[in-house]
Amino acid sequence: MNAPLHVEASALALLWQLSARAREASSEETLGFVIVNESLSLVPYRQAAWWRAPAPVPGAVAAVSGLPQSDPGAPYVQWLGEACRVLEGRFVQARAATSSEAVDPAAKTRPYAFTADSLPEPLAADWAAWWPTHALWVPLADRTDRSLGGVVFAREAPWTHVEEALLAELARVWSHALAAFSPRASWIERGKLVLRAGKHRRRVIAAIAVALVVPVPLTVLAPAEVTPKDPFVVRAPLDGVIDRLYAQPNQRVEAGTPLFALDSTTLASRYALADKNYATAQEEYRQTAQLAVTDDKDRLDMALRKGKLEQSAVELDYTARELARVRVNAPRAGVAVFSDPNDWNGKAVSIGEKVMLLADPARVELTAYVPVADNVDVVPGATVTLYPKSSPLAAYDARIDTVAYRAEPTPDGVVAYRVKAMFVGSVKPPLGVMGTARIHGHWVPLAYYLLRRPLATARQWLGW
Repeated sequence: MNAPLHVEASALALLWQLSARAREASSEETLGFVIVNESLSLVPYRQAAWWRAPAPVPGAVAAVSGLPQSDPGAPYVQWLGEACRVLEGRFVQARAATSSEAVDPAAKTRPYAFTADSLPEPLAADWAAWWPTHALWVPLADRTDRSLGGVVFAREAPWTHVEEALLAELARVWSHALAAFSPRASWIERGKLVLRAGKHRRRVIAAIAVALVVPVPLTVLAPAEVTPKDPFVVRAPLDGVIDRLYAQPNQRVEAGTPLFALDSTTLASRYALADKNYATAQEEYRQTAQLAVTDDKDRLDMALRKGKLEQSAVELDYTARELARVRVNAPRAGVAVFSDPNDWNGKAVSIGEKVMLLADPARVELTAYVPVADNVDVVPGATVTLYPKSSPLAAYDARIDTVAYRAEPTPDGVVAYRVKAMFVGSVKPPLGVMGTARIHGHWVPLAYYLLRRPLATARQWLGW
Protein backbone atom coordinates (compact mmCIF):
# COMPACT_ATOMS: atom_id res chain seq x y z
CA MET A 1 0.00 0.00 0.00
CA ASN A 2 1.36 3.43 -0.95
CA ALA A 3 2.07 5.89 1.83
CA PRO A 4 -0.26 8.91 2.02
CA LEU A 5 1.03 12.06 0.35
CA HIS A 6 1.23 15.33 2.26
CA VAL A 7 0.05 18.22 0.12
CA GLU A 8 0.13 21.81 1.25
CA ALA A 9 -3.08 23.83 1.46
CA SER A 10 -1.78 26.37 -1.05
CA ALA A 11 -1.22 23.63 -3.63
CA LEU A 12 -4.77 22.35 -3.13
CA ALA A 13 -6.11 25.88 -3.59
CA LEU A 14 -4.17 26.24 -6.83
CA LEU A 15 -5.44 22.84 -7.94
CA TRP A 16 -9.01 23.99 -7.31
CA GLN A 17 -8.45 27.24 -9.24
CA LEU A 18 -6.94 25.46 -12.24
CA SER A 19 -9.82 22.97 -12.23
CA ALA A 20 -12.32 25.82 -12.28
CA ARG A 21 -10.44 27.50 -15.13
CA ALA A 22 -10.52 24.28 -17.16
CA ARG A 23 -14.26 23.82 -16.61
CA GLU A 24 -14.94 27.44 -17.60
CA ALA A 25 -13.00 27.20 -20.88
CA SER A 26 -15.25 28.10 -23.84
CA SER A 27 -13.29 26.21 -26.52
CA GLU A 28 -10.50 23.71 -27.06
CA GLU A 29 -8.06 26.50 -27.87
CA THR A 30 -8.79 28.24 -24.56
CA LEU A 31 -8.49 24.97 -22.68
CA GLY A 32 -5.17 24.19 -24.38
CA PHE A 33 -3.78 27.57 -23.34
CA VAL A 34 -4.83 26.92 -19.73
CA ILE A 35 -3.21 23.46 -19.76
CA VAL A 36 0.24 24.42 -21.07
CA ASN A 37 0.60 27.88 -19.50
CA GLU A 38 -1.41 28.29 -16.31
CA SER A 39 -0.31 24.93 -14.85
CA LEU A 40 3.02 26.62 -14.10
CA SER A 41 1.47 28.13 -10.96
CA LEU A 42 0.96 24.61 -9.56
CA VAL A 43 4.04 22.73 -10.79
CA PRO A 44 7.28 24.38 -11.98
CA TYR A 45 8.46 23.43 -15.48
CA ARG A 46 10.29 25.00 -18.36
CA GLN A 47 8.28 23.66 -21.32
CA ALA A 48 4.84 22.08 -21.78
CA ALA A 49 2.82 20.88 -24.76
CA TRP A 50 -0.58 19.35 -25.33
CA TRP A 51 -0.82 16.63 -27.97
CA ARG A 52 -4.29 15.79 -29.33
CA ALA A 53 -5.05 12.10 -29.90
CA PRO A 54 -5.55 10.95 -33.53
CA ALA A 55 -9.38 11.07 -33.45
CA PRO A 56 -11.33 12.42 -35.23
CA VAL A 57 -8.39 14.23 -36.91
CA PRO A 58 -4.76 13.03 -37.17
CA GLY A 59 -2.80 13.44 -33.97
CA ALA A 60 -1.02 16.77 -33.71
CA VAL A 61 0.52 19.17 -31.22
CA ALA A 62 -2.41 21.45 -30.34
CA ALA A 63 -0.76 23.84 -27.88
CA VAL A 64 2.79 24.75 -26.80
CA SER A 65 3.71 26.80 -23.75
CA GLY A 66 4.79 30.37 -24.43
CA LEU A 67 3.22 30.43 -27.93
CA PRO A 68 -0.24 31.73 -28.83
CA GLN A 69 -0.51 29.11 -31.58
CA SER A 70 1.71 26.21 -32.59
CA ASP A 71 3.19 26.11 -36.10
CA PRO A 72 2.93 22.57 -37.57
CA GLY A 73 5.89 23.26 -39.86
CA ALA A 74 8.31 24.35 -37.10
CA PRO A 75 11.16 21.85 -36.48
CA TYR A 76 10.51 21.80 -32.73
CA VAL A 77 6.80 21.08 -33.21
CA GLN A 78 7.55 18.29 -35.67
CA TRP A 79 10.06 16.67 -33.32
CA LEU A 80 7.64 17.09 -30.42
CA GLY A 81 4.85 15.47 -32.41
CA GLU A 82 6.99 12.40 -33.19
CA ALA A 83 7.94 12.08 -29.52
CA CYS A 84 4.29 12.33 -28.40
CA ARG A 85 3.27 9.63 -30.86
CA VAL A 86 5.86 7.29 -29.36
CA LEU A 87 4.66 8.11 -25.83
CA GLU A 88 1.02 7.66 -26.82
CA GLY A 89 1.77 4.27 -28.36
CA ARG A 90 3.49 3.08 -25.21
CA PHE A 91 0.58 4.33 -23.14
CA VAL A 92 -1.91 2.39 -25.27
CA GLN A 93 0.15 -0.78 -24.93
CA ALA A 94 0.40 -0.35 -21.17
CA ARG A 95 -3.33 0.24 -20.95
CA ALA A 96 -4.11 -2.89 -22.99
CA ALA A 97 -1.76 -4.95 -20.83
CA THR A 98 -3.55 -3.88 -17.65
CA SER A 99 -7.12 -3.97 -19.02
CA SER A 100 -7.70 -7.58 -17.92
CA GLU A 101 -5.94 -7.23 -14.57
CA ALA A 102 -7.63 -6.27 -11.32
CA VAL A 103 -5.71 -3.03 -10.83
CA ASP A 104 -6.62 0.45 -9.76
CA PRO A 105 -8.34 2.21 -12.71
CA ALA A 106 -6.32 5.34 -11.93
CA ALA A 107 -3.12 3.41 -12.69
CA LYS A 108 -4.01 3.33 -16.39
CA THR A 109 -3.83 7.13 -16.64
CA ARG A 110 -1.09 7.73 -14.05
CA PRO A 111 1.69 10.11 -15.21
CA TYR A 112 5.15 8.66 -15.62
CA ALA A 113 8.50 10.37 -15.86
CA PHE A 114 11.03 9.59 -18.59
CA THR A 115 14.32 10.76 -20.03
CA ALA A 116 16.07 10.62 -23.40
CA ASP A 117 16.79 6.92 -22.88
CA SER A 118 13.04 6.19 -23.11
CA LEU A 119 12.78 7.41 -26.71
CA PRO A 120 14.07 5.82 -29.92
CA GLU A 121 17.59 6.69 -30.98
CA PRO A 122 16.62 9.24 -33.73
CA LEU A 123 14.46 11.20 -31.27
CA ALA A 124 16.87 10.84 -28.34
CA ALA A 125 19.67 12.31 -30.44
CA ASP A 126 17.82 15.66 -30.67
CA TRP A 127 16.65 15.67 -27.04
CA ALA A 128 19.35 18.02 -25.79
CA ALA A 129 18.56 20.54 -28.52
CA TRP A 130 14.95 20.94 -27.45
CA TRP A 131 14.36 19.70 -23.92
CA PRO A 132 16.00 19.74 -20.49
CA THR A 133 16.94 16.52 -18.71
CA HIS A 134 13.66 15.33 -17.15
CA ALA A 135 10.19 15.06 -18.71
CA LEU A 136 6.77 13.87 -17.57
CA TRP A 137 4.01 12.38 -19.76
CA VAL A 138 0.46 12.91 -18.44
CA PRO A 139 -2.03 10.80 -20.44
CA LEU A 140 -5.60 12.00 -20.98
CA ALA A 141 -8.57 9.63 -21.36
CA ASP A 142 -12.34 9.92 -21.08
CA ARG A 143 -14.59 7.84 -18.85
CA THR A 144 -14.86 5.10 -21.52
CA ASP A 145 -11.06 4.67 -21.45
CA ARG A 146 -10.72 6.27 -24.90
CA SER A 147 -7.46 8.17 -25.32
CA LEU A 148 -7.71 11.95 -25.74
CA GLY A 149 -3.98 12.50 -26.12
CA GLY A 150 -1.62 13.71 -23.43
CA VAL A 151 0.33 16.59 -21.92
CA VAL A 152 4.14 16.54 -21.69
CA PHE A 153 6.16 18.66 -19.24
CA ALA A 154 9.95 19.15 -19.27
CA ARG A 155 12.39 20.68 -16.74
CA GLU A 156 15.86 20.20 -15.24
CA ALA A 157 14.85 18.76 -11.83
CA PRO A 158 13.37 15.25 -11.34
CA TRP A 159 9.64 14.92 -10.73
CA THR A 160 8.33 14.19 -7.24
CA HIS A 161 5.44 11.90 -6.28
CA VAL A 162 3.43 14.87 -4.98
CA GLU A 163 3.77 16.68 -8.32
CA GLU A 164 2.75 13.58 -10.23
CA ALA A 165 -0.30 13.15 -7.99
CA LEU A 166 -1.35 16.78 -8.46
CA LEU A 167 -0.97 16.56 -12.24
CA ALA A 168 -2.84 13.23 -12.30
CA GLU A 169 -5.79 14.82 -10.52
CA LEU A 170 -5.62 17.83 -12.81
CA ALA A 171 -5.47 15.50 -15.84
CA ARG A 172 -8.86 14.05 -14.86
CA VAL A 173 -10.34 17.55 -14.96
CA TRP A 174 -8.72 18.24 -18.34
CA SER A 175 -10.02 14.96 -19.73
CA HIS A 176 -13.54 15.76 -18.58
CA ALA A 177 -13.38 19.20 -20.20
CA LEU A 178 -11.92 17.83 -23.46
CA ALA A 179 -14.63 15.17 -23.64
CA ALA A 180 -17.23 17.94 -23.61
CA PHE A 181 -15.67 19.49 -26.74
CA SER A 182 -14.94 16.27 -28.61
CA PRO A 183 -17.64 14.85 -30.95
CA ARG A 184 -19.81 12.05 -29.70
CA ALA A 185 -18.64 8.54 -30.41
CA SER A 186 -20.20 6.94 -33.48
CA TRP A 187 -22.47 3.93 -33.29
CA ILE A 188 -19.61 1.78 -34.55
CA GLU A 189 -17.32 2.93 -31.76
CA ARG A 190 -20.05 2.40 -29.18
CA GLY A 191 -20.68 -1.07 -30.57
CA LYS A 192 -17.00 -1.94 -30.33
CA LEU A 193 -17.00 -0.74 -26.74
CA VAL A 194 -19.98 -2.91 -25.86
CA LEU A 195 -18.62 -5.97 -27.67
CA ARG A 196 -15.13 -5.84 -26.24
CA ALA A 197 -13.73 -9.10 -24.92
CA GLY A 198 -15.24 -10.54 -21.77
CA LYS A 199 -18.39 -12.05 -20.33
CA HIS A 200 -20.37 -8.94 -21.25
CA ARG A 201 -19.71 -9.52 -24.97
CA ARG A 202 -20.93 -13.11 -24.80
CA ARG A 203 -24.15 -12.00 -23.15
CA VAL A 204 -24.77 -9.32 -25.76
CA ILE A 205 -24.12 -11.75 -28.64
CA ALA A 206 -26.44 -14.32 -27.08
CA ALA A 207 -29.19 -11.72 -26.61
CA ILE A 208 -28.85 -10.59 -30.24
CA ALA A 209 -28.98 -14.20 -31.48
CA VAL A 210 -32.16 -14.87 -29.50
CA ALA A 211 -33.75 -11.64 -30.71
CA LEU A 212 -33.05 -12.49 -34.36
CA VAL A 213 -35.13 -15.69 -34.19
CA VAL A 214 -38.11 -14.08 -32.45
CA PRO A 215 -41.13 -14.30 -34.80
CA VAL A 216 -42.62 -11.00 -35.90
CA PRO A 217 -45.46 -10.26 -38.35
CA LEU A 218 -44.28 -9.34 -41.83
CA THR A 219 -46.03 -6.06 -42.63
CA VAL A 220 -45.85 -3.45 -45.35
CA LEU A 221 -47.02 0.15 -45.46
CA ALA A 222 -48.80 1.49 -48.53
CA PRO A 223 -50.67 4.70 -49.41
CA ALA A 224 -54.41 4.12 -49.35
CA GLU A 225 -57.69 5.91 -50.04
CA VAL A 226 -61.33 5.26 -49.18
CA THR A 227 -63.09 4.83 -52.54
CA PRO A 228 -66.73 4.12 -53.44
CA LYS A 229 -67.94 0.58 -53.85
CA ASP A 230 -69.54 -0.09 -57.28
CA PRO A 231 -70.06 3.57 -58.23
CA PHE A 232 -72.09 4.70 -61.26
CA VAL A 233 -69.93 6.36 -63.91
CA VAL A 234 -71.48 9.45 -65.49
CA ARG A 235 -70.07 9.85 -68.99
CA ALA A 236 -70.35 12.44 -71.72
CA PRO A 237 -73.34 11.47 -73.94
CA LEU A 238 -71.78 13.00 -77.09
CA ASP A 239 -68.86 15.05 -78.32
CA GLY A 240 -68.93 18.65 -77.15
CA VAL A 241 -67.85 21.25 -74.66
CA ILE A 242 -69.10 21.34 -71.07
CA ASP A 243 -71.08 24.54 -70.70
CA ARG A 244 -72.20 24.34 -67.07
CA LEU A 245 -71.93 22.13 -64.00
CA TYR A 246 -75.04 22.06 -61.83
CA ALA A 247 -73.63 19.77 -59.12
CA GLN A 248 -70.76 20.49 -56.77
CA PRO A 249 -68.07 18.02 -55.61
CA ASN A 250 -69.31 15.71 -52.82
CA GLN A 251 -72.86 17.03 -53.22
CA ARG A 252 -75.67 14.61 -52.50
CA VAL A 253 -78.09 14.45 -55.44
CA GLU A 254 -81.38 12.67 -56.05
CA ALA A 255 -82.47 10.76 -59.15
CA GLY A 256 -83.28 13.17 -61.96
CA THR A 257 -81.20 16.05 -60.56
CA PRO A 258 -79.31 17.95 -63.32
CA LEU A 259 -75.58 17.25 -63.17
CA PHE A 260 -74.05 19.11 -66.11
CA ALA A 261 -74.90 20.40 -69.58
CA LEU A 262 -72.99 20.60 -72.84
CA ASP A 263 -72.86 23.61 -75.11
CA SER A 264 -75.95 23.38 -77.36
CA THR A 265 -75.09 26.12 -79.86
CA THR A 266 -73.96 23.76 -82.64
CA LEU A 267 -76.78 21.28 -82.06
CA ALA A 268 -79.39 24.03 -81.94
CA SER A 269 -78.18 25.30 -85.31
CA ARG A 270 -78.27 21.81 -86.75
CA TYR A 271 -81.81 21.32 -85.37
CA ALA A 272 -83.00 24.59 -86.88
CA LEU A 273 -81.49 23.63 -90.25
CA ALA A 274 -83.03 20.17 -90.10
CA ASP A 275 -86.39 21.68 -89.24
CA LYS A 276 -86.18 24.01 -92.28
CA ASN A 277 -85.18 21.13 -94.51
CA TYR A 278 -88.11 19.08 -93.25
CA ALA A 279 -90.56 21.91 -93.86
CA THR A 280 -89.19 22.41 -97.38
CA ALA A 281 -89.36 18.72 -98.18
CA GLN A 282 -92.90 18.55 -96.83
CA GLU A 283 -94.04 21.44 -99.01
CA GLU A 284 -92.35 19.97 -102.12
CA TYR A 285 -94.04 16.63 -101.50
CA ARG A 286 -97.46 18.32 -101.09
CA GLN A 287 -97.11 20.19 -104.40
CA THR A 288 -95.91 17.10 -106.26
CA ALA A 289 -98.82 15.08 -104.86
CA GLN A 290 -101.34 17.62 -106.19
CA LEU A 291 -99.80 17.63 -109.68
CA ALA A 292 -99.64 13.84 -109.76
CA VAL A 293 -103.43 13.67 -109.98
CA THR A 294 -103.38 14.85 -113.61
CA ASP A 295 -99.84 14.07 -114.79
CA ASP A 296 -98.19 10.63 -114.79
CA LYS A 297 -94.72 12.18 -114.86
CA ASP A 298 -95.37 13.94 -111.58
CA ARG A 299 -96.39 10.59 -110.05
CA LEU A 300 -92.85 9.32 -110.53
CA ASP A 301 -91.44 12.56 -109.03
CA MET A 302 -93.78 12.21 -106.05
CA ALA A 303 -92.04 9.00 -104.92
CA LEU A 304 -88.70 10.81 -105.02
CA ARG A 305 -90.10 13.70 -102.99
CA LYS A 306 -91.56 11.30 -100.45
CA GLY A 307 -88.17 9.65 -99.89
CA LYS A 308 -86.56 13.05 -99.38
CA LEU A 309 -89.30 13.96 -96.89
CA GLU A 310 -88.71 10.78 -94.89
CA GLN A 311 -84.95 11.44 -94.86
CA SER A 312 -85.54 14.98 -93.57
CA ALA A 313 -87.83 13.61 -90.86
CA VAL A 314 -85.18 11.16 -89.70
CA GLU A 315 -82.54 13.91 -89.57
CA LEU A 316 -84.90 16.15 -87.63
CA ASP A 317 -85.74 13.41 -85.13
CA TYR A 318 -82.06 12.48 -84.63
CA THR A 319 -81.06 16.11 -84.09
CA ALA A 320 -83.91 16.58 -81.63
CA ARG A 321 -82.85 13.52 -79.62
CA GLU A 322 -79.21 14.71 -79.62
CA LEU A 323 -80.30 18.13 -78.42
CA ALA A 324 -82.28 16.52 -75.62
CA ARG A 325 -79.16 14.67 -74.44
CA VAL A 326 -77.18 17.87 -73.96
CA ARG A 327 -78.43 18.12 -70.38
CA VAL A 328 -77.36 15.13 -68.23
CA ASN A 329 -79.43 14.19 -65.18
CA ALA A 330 -78.58 11.83 -62.33
CA PRO A 331 -79.87 8.31 -63.11
CA ARG A 332 -79.92 7.47 -59.38
CA ALA A 333 -79.31 9.04 -55.99
CA GLY A 334 -75.80 9.36 -54.63
CA VAL A 335 -72.87 11.69 -54.01
CA ALA A 336 -71.24 13.43 -56.96
CA VAL A 337 -67.54 12.62 -56.99
CA PHE A 338 -65.33 14.68 -59.30
CA SER A 339 -62.54 17.26 -59.20
CA ASP A 340 -62.68 21.05 -59.18
CA PRO A 341 -65.59 22.42 -61.29
CA ASN A 342 -63.28 25.04 -62.76
CA ASP A 343 -61.30 22.23 -64.39
CA TRP A 344 -64.41 21.09 -66.29
CA ASN A 345 -66.07 24.33 -67.33
CA GLY A 346 -65.30 24.89 -71.00
CA LYS A 347 -63.47 21.58 -71.38
CA ALA A 348 -63.95 19.60 -74.59
CA VAL A 349 -65.06 16.01 -73.97
CA SER A 350 -65.51 13.01 -76.21
CA ILE A 351 -68.44 10.67 -76.23
CA GLY A 352 -68.11 8.14 -73.42
CA GLU A 353 -65.51 10.18 -71.47
CA LYS A 354 -65.92 9.94 -67.69
CA VAL A 355 -66.95 13.21 -66.09
CA MET A 356 -67.93 12.18 -62.54
CA LEU A 357 -69.04 9.33 -60.33
CA LEU A 358 -72.24 8.81 -58.37
CA ALA A 359 -71.30 6.97 -55.20
CA ASP A 360 -73.26 5.63 -52.26
CA PRO A 361 -71.65 6.96 -49.02
CA ALA A 362 -72.75 3.83 -47.19
CA ARG A 363 -70.88 1.56 -49.60
CA VAL A 364 -67.15 2.25 -49.47
CA GLU A 365 -63.98 0.17 -49.79
CA LEU A 366 -60.28 0.62 -49.22
CA THR A 367 -57.94 0.95 -52.19
CA ALA A 368 -54.22 0.63 -51.44
CA TYR A 369 -51.21 0.74 -53.75
CA VAL A 370 -48.41 -1.64 -52.74
CA PRO A 371 -45.09 -0.76 -54.44
CA VAL A 372 -43.40 -3.60 -56.27
CA ALA A 373 -40.31 -3.34 -54.05
CA ASP A 374 -42.45 -3.74 -50.88
CA ASN A 375 -44.65 -6.60 -52.03
CA VAL A 376 -44.84 -9.31 -49.34
CA ASP A 377 -47.04 -11.88 -51.11
CA VAL A 378 -50.28 -10.05 -50.38
CA VAL A 379 -53.19 -12.47 -50.80
CA PRO A 380 -56.97 -12.10 -50.50
CA GLY A 381 -58.16 -12.59 -46.94
CA ALA A 382 -55.21 -10.83 -45.30
CA THR A 383 -56.00 -8.14 -42.76
CA VAL A 384 -55.36 -4.43 -43.33
CA THR A 385 -55.39 -1.50 -40.92
CA LEU A 386 -56.03 2.01 -42.22
CA TYR A 387 -54.52 4.98 -40.36
CA PRO A 388 -56.18 8.15 -41.72
CA LYS A 389 -54.09 11.27 -42.06
CA SER A 390 -56.96 13.46 -40.92
CA SER A 391 -57.57 11.41 -37.75
CA PRO A 392 -54.23 10.25 -36.28
CA LEU A 393 -55.93 8.55 -33.32
CA ALA A 394 -58.41 6.55 -35.42
CA ALA A 395 -57.86 3.20 -37.12
CA TYR A 396 -60.10 1.04 -39.30
CA ASP A 397 -59.73 -2.68 -39.94
CA ALA A 398 -60.39 -4.22 -43.34
CA ARG A 399 -59.92 -7.52 -45.14
CA ILE A 400 -58.37 -7.82 -48.59
CA ASP A 401 -60.88 -8.70 -51.28
CA THR A 402 -58.90 -8.53 -54.54
CA VAL A 403 -55.27 -8.03 -55.57
CA ALA A 404 -54.26 -6.93 -59.05
CA TYR A 405 -52.30 -9.60 -60.89
CA ARG A 406 -49.96 -7.06 -62.45
CA ALA A 407 -48.44 -3.78 -61.29
CA GLU A 408 -49.39 -0.50 -62.92
CA PRO A 409 -48.06 3.06 -62.59
CA THR A 410 -49.90 5.14 -60.00
CA PRO A 411 -50.67 8.87 -60.38
CA ASP A 412 -47.46 9.51 -58.42
CA GLY A 413 -45.40 7.58 -60.97
CA VAL A 414 -44.75 4.56 -58.71
CA VAL A 415 -45.27 1.07 -60.11
CA ALA A 416 -47.53 -0.68 -57.60
CA TYR A 417 -50.15 -3.40 -57.18
CA ARG A 418 -53.70 -2.20 -56.58
CA VAL A 419 -55.27 -3.85 -53.54
CA LYS A 420 -58.95 -3.54 -52.65
CA ALA A 421 -60.27 -4.41 -49.21
CA MET A 422 -63.66 -4.41 -47.49
CA PHE A 423 -64.02 -2.75 -44.09
CA VAL A 424 -64.85 -4.95 -41.15
CA GLY A 425 -67.50 -3.74 -38.71
CA SER A 426 -70.27 -1.19 -38.85
CA VAL A 427 -68.06 1.90 -38.38
CA LYS A 428 -66.55 2.95 -41.69
CA PRO A 429 -64.45 5.99 -42.62
CA PRO A 430 -65.94 8.75 -44.76
CA LEU A 431 -65.61 8.65 -48.50
CA GLY A 432 -62.39 10.21 -49.84
CA VAL A 433 -60.32 9.79 -46.67
CA MET A 434 -56.63 9.21 -47.42
CA GLY A 435 -54.02 7.64 -45.18
CA THR A 436 -51.55 4.81 -44.75
CA ALA A 437 -52.54 1.14 -44.85
CA ARG A 438 -50.59 -1.47 -42.90
CA ILE A 439 -50.98 -4.83 -44.61
CA HIS A 440 -50.33 -7.76 -42.29
CA GLY A 441 -48.59 -10.82 -43.71
CA HIS A 442 -47.41 -14.09 -42.22
CA TRP A 443 -45.03 -14.45 -39.26
CA VAL A 444 -41.30 -14.55 -39.98
CA PRO A 445 -38.10 -14.42 -37.87
CA LEU A 446 -36.80 -10.97 -37.03
CA ALA A 447 -33.63 -11.68 -39.03
CA TYR A 448 -35.68 -12.24 -42.20
CA TYR A 449 -37.71 -9.09 -41.50
CA LEU A 450 -34.56 -6.98 -41.27
CA LEU A 451 -32.64 -8.59 -44.14
CA ARG A 452 -35.48 -9.08 -46.65
CA ARG A 453 -34.83 -5.90 -48.62
CA PRO A 454 -31.00 -6.15 -48.54
CA LEU A 455 -31.15 -9.79 -49.67
CA ALA A 456 -33.53 -8.94 -52.52
CA THR A 457 -31.21 -6.17 -53.69
CA ALA A 458 -28.18 -8.45 -53.43
CA ARG A 459 -29.89 -11.13 -55.53
CA GLN A 460 -30.69 -8.58 -58.22
CA TRP A 461 -27.06 -7.45 -58.38
CA LEU A 462 -25.39 -10.83 -57.98
CA GLY A 463 -27.87 -12.96 -59.94
CA TRP A 464 -28.39 -15.71 -57.35
